[in-house]
Amino acid sequence: QVQLVESGGGLVQAGGSLRLSCAASGSAFSFNAMGWYRQAPGKQRELVASITRGGSTNYADSVKGRFAISRDNAKNTVYLQMNSLKPEDTAVYYCNADALLLWGTQNFWGQGTQVTVSS
Repeated sequence: QVQLVESGGGLVQAGGSLRLSCAASGSAFSFNAMGWYRQAPGKQRELVASITRGGSTNYADSVKGRFAISRDNAKNTVYLQMNSLKPEDTAVYYCNADALLLWGTQNFWGQGTQVTVSS
């Protein structure tokens, strides 16, 4: 199986920064696309940013220019640097990864980490 463990969430004032980390482990040969999603109370889960194994990135329009996703393939870890945070960024942030397993590719989710931005 595969486990995704997020860390780095917390409470920050508007305009501040946080860095999220997600470490993937388990019985995977490698991890293809990895990404971050978020879900605010009463809203649907939405993509924040994703990154391919080769480093191509994709961002939600609402975070472009403020957030940066990166990964360390040797450590099977994906990061999300969040700058100029706004109260509307408050949500539970979830790590997501496509794992290449013995029998094929399977998608996994982390347990989520809370990010709260105060005004």
